[in-house]
Amino acid sequence: MVGPLLIRLRDLGLLVTGLENVSPSMSRAVIEAFIRLHEKGLIYQGSYMVNWSPKLQTAVSDLEVEYSEEPGTLYYIKYRVAGGSRSDFLTIATTRPETLFGDVAIAVHPQDERYSKYVGKMAIVPMTYGRHVPIISDKYVDKDFGTGVLKISPGHDHNDYVLARKLGLPILNVMNKDGTLNEVAGLYCGLDRFEARKKLWSDLEETDLAVKMEPHSLRVPRSQRGGEVIEPLVSKQWFVTMQPLAEKALLAVEKGELTIIPERFEKIYNHWLTNIKDWCISRQLWWGHRIPVWYIVGNDCEEEYIVARSAEEALMKARDKYGKDVEVYQDPDVLDTWFSSALWPFSTLGWPDELAEDFKRFYPTTMLETGHDILFFWVARMVMMGIEFTGTVPFSYVYLHGLIRDSQGRKMSKTLGNVIDPLDTIKEFGTDALRFTLALGTSGQDLNLSTERLTANKAFTNKLWNAGKFLLQVLPNRDNVSGWQNIEACKFNTEGYLLRLPLPECWVVSKLHMLIDAVTESYNKFFFGDVGREIYDFFWGDFADWYIEASKARIYHSGDDSVALVAQTVLLYVFENILKLLHPFMPFVTEELWQALPNRREALIISSWPQTALPRSTDLVKRFENLQALTRAIRNARAEYSVEPAKRVTASIVGSEEVIQYISEEKEVLALLSKLDLDNIHFADSPPEDAKQSVHLIASEGLEAYLPLADMVDISAEVQRLTKHLSKMQTEYEGLKARLNSPKFIEKAPKDVVRGVQEKAAEAEEKINLTKNRLALLKSTVMLLQ
Repeated sequence: MVGPLLIRLRDLGLLVTGLENVSPSMSRAVIEAFIRLHEKGLIYQGSYMVNWSPKLQTAVSDLEVEYSEEPGTLYYIKYRVAGGSRSDFLTIATTRPETLFGDVAIAVHPQDERYSKYVGKMAIVPMTYGRHVPIISDKYVDKDFGTGVLKISPGHDHNDYVLARKLGLPILNVMNKDGTLNEVAGLYCGLDRFEARKKLWSDLEETDLAVKMEPHSLRVPRSQRGGEVIEPLVSKQWFVTMQPLAEKALLAVEKGELTIIPERFEKIYNHWLTNIKDWCISRQLWWGHRIPVWYIVGNDCEEEYIVARSAEEALMKARDKYGKDVEVYQDPDVLDTWFSSALWPFSTLGWPDELAEDFKRFYPTTMLETGHDILFFWVARMVMMGIEFTGTVPFSYVYLHGLIRDSQGRKMSKTLGNVIDPLDTIKEFGTDALRFTLALGTSGQDLNLSTERLTANKAFTNKLWNAGKFLLQVLPNRDNVSGWQNIEACKFNTEGYLLRLPLPECWVVSKLHMLIDAVTESYNKFFFGDVGREIYDFFWGDFADWYIEASKARIYHSGDDSVALVAQTVLLYVFENILKLLHPFMPFVTEELWQALPNRREALIISSWPQTALPRSTDLVKRFENLQALTRAIRNARAEYSVEPAKRVTASIVGSEEVIQYISEEKEVLALLSKLDLDNIHFADSPPEDAKQSVHLIASEGLEAYLPLADMVDISAEVQRLTKHLSKMQTEYEGLKARLNSPKFIEKAPKDVVRGVQEKAAEAEEKINLTKNRLALLKSTVMLLQ
């Protein structure tokens, strides 16, 4: 099947960090990776716009920012034109008025005639004691948003930052690291950013510089970890240049060295890597590896630093460069935990020692299985780092599963109170039922986990267990040596042996062999949901519902030990292969059942996978399907006429000579499954004499059955019951038709209500016609019997 799996662990970044803190080899790998990237010029330090988390006091990467649509406000503010009259002002619309203290320019579109006369002049920033900024023109400005005038605050907006760097404008920061305004904000210094917004707007209103405020939907960036609003901030951080790494990762998919499942995620992967930005890898949380960079004590210039594998090495390098009396201190920042996680496929195997036994044996591996939500956080970064440091993609396949949501499709959260504890779920439904439920999901699609699904799969587990108990009851005792020798002598891998089996046995073995091929193919294609559904349908729909029931005719009613032996052998063969196929999904119950079976020589987990391309007979499968269709037709007729469950009825089976031959050979099975009177089942090539007094069933083309009415029900009592029931249905139908014939109802009632009444009327009419036909049949039967 597949090779070693890399299994996603919850909160992987935290878990890996915890592992590395107690593992020198892991720490060594992280430091080595940083140094090698730095030596190649791929790691650099600089002051750039980052996503800042005021609550956590750290920078976070773009991937750790979640955007949500939230109601907000658009504030309209007057910026007076310096040297102009009171009517000379520009109105700016902004969602963050508190950042106006960081304005360095006002911009309008070059083709916006409303403001062309002001381009080249200066505007006065409100509430800044008359600070002037230039009024410029740039095509970046959207004429149709707000008033068509843009305030440029490059210290607090990603787009403004890019524009300012293009135009050579200065960067002005008005925010402290804790989200309060700094001294640049003057009287507002020390106020929280949101408090400052309220106070500033109040002051703008008093000075007649506030125009209006209106509701506006905002795309708010929030920290994935802390949930607070992210503040764009220019900060000195460490970055990895990603483009050279991304190009190799893109090429790996293009060349087929890496396959992403499901395929649609390849487009997302390619889009992200094609448009990748440099990765901010420094964090100010004490959570992760210290950045292996040292500075000189007493040297104010942090542009001069030393990268080293240890403090001792850093000190040695510093003394060589600055003298023996120099002292060093390490950078206080730590690495993003995803940086160390990106090294996981090979750092856990001994890298950078590429001669380590584990590294040589297990790297690269076959498959990574993880959630689609960390395709960028983790998967793409592992691919880039794997290629960079080992020259090879770390795995050949990436299988992305969906996220687990509640029964309504909502994300689980403590706030909603919809978190499903897996331990509580296991106590109530069992580990295997939970595993099977989750594994039935389609790759890449989120799964709505409900108690209904869990209950259904718990019932499946119980059905499997009960099937195992049945086998243990009917198989020979462990000390029955000759019985087990006879069972083990049977081989189902030859077509000759298969075709000598009776019809039900040949059918179930053929279906099993088809299942093995289908399941093996689905496993190899990673269609795990299909695997689960295929096994489920075969076990419950074919083996349990049909063959186990059919086998009872052999074991309990045949009176022939050789016939019973065939059934016992087939039961064991099919069941043990079902356990093998199902074991990856439900390891505990399948192993328990496997080892409970007599003569187990090894555990299920190490047993061989079922052989594929085994013989099967499609013709005999179709024959048994005819027998199934006949059984279903008889069962439906019994239910329709409310025949008592224990009552055995007479039947005449009509068909061609060929069909009658193989159906009659399974007379005992048909009688058992359909609850027919074994001594009164008649086979013929034409309808019986009492056909008109019988219920006529068409099972399939060339196969029919006649069930005498008098043998099924008390005809007089049934006529009375149906007549009373027909009268009630007629009354209900007339009421529905009266509503539909009312113009007032048709005109005023909602369309879906009218449609519902129409559907009920049509259904009632159909039931009335069926009941009339049944009554006519019953009455004609009464007349013929008189």
